[in-house]
Amino acid sequence: MREKILKHIEKNSRIDLADLAVMLDMPEAEVLKEIEAMENEHIICGYNTMIDWDKVGTEKVTALIEVRVTPQRGMGFDKVAERIYNYPEVKSVYLISGGFDFMVTLEGKTLREVSQFVSDKLSPLESILSTKTNFILKKYKDHGTIMAEPAKDERIMMF
Repeated sequence: MREKILKHIEKNSRIDLADLAVMLDMPEAEVLKEIEAMENEHIICGYNTMIDWDKVGTEKVTALIEVRVTPQRGMGFDKVAERIYNYPEVKSVYLISGGFDFMVTLEGKTLREVSQFVSDKLSPLESILSTKTNFILKKYKDHGTIMAEPAKDERIMMF
């Protein structure tokens, strides 16, 4: 049952509890109890709102930074990740496979601000060997949500 609840609230975290209970054929109180239990167990870690900042007119730069590290003895990857994710500019940190160890997502107001964060704060950390910064130019789909405008049918209707 938990998986069904999670699938619904992952798509729409603002779904009305009564509607969710009907869709799951469960009493509303039971659904609420399950959600609260999953929040307490940190299965549900938070609720986020997706915003298309380009449409708001707010200047925002998002970068994906690949980071290669040498974990310190006794620290491992977890401690290095903790040092990185504690910066408020950092939105996410993932341990990845491939040529790099971490994928770090961060946001800033300008390319310069993001670049300065990488050169002044991230790169100097003692266990970091190298970084590669990739800037997001346009989002087409994010967290399962299509961000791009649907294509308009520009054909002329013939009678």
